[in-house]
Amino acid sequence: MSAEEISEILKEGELEKRSDNLLQFWKRKTCVLTTDTLNIYADTQKRNKTKELKLKSIKKVDCVERTGKFVYFTIVTTDNKEIDFRCFGEDNCWNAAITMALIDFQNRKAIQDFKTRQDNENASPGQHEMRMARAP
Repeated sequence: MSAEEISEILKEGELEKRSDNLLQFWKRKTCVLTTDTLNIYADTQKRNKTKELKLKSIKKVDCVERTGKFVYFTIVTTDNKEIDFRCFGEDNCWNAAITMALIDFQNRKAIQDFKTRQDNENASPGQHEMRMARAP
């Protein structure tokens, strides 16, 4: 990982992901949450990156349930795919960390979109005046 990536790390540790196959076993993964992605590695040395889940492709964190020693939650992607995870107890609140990172990402995107829209309106004052002239 580069120095830039290390400075953006919000949470790092182990998380269990339910496999997509028919038997749906829980597999322990090493995960790194940054301000833009959730990186899921198959091994603890982070040599084999199995999946990079960008926050812009996550719709929400859903179905949080606590049972015994585990907290279960589902990440729903923008294409409505559901990915199931579980982590140990409340000390390891991956669901909360992912939710907060997602909210922060969406807020930054909304501010960026607003500034872009404002810059576009300020760059063409003639367009704004024409719209105002047509307004009732």
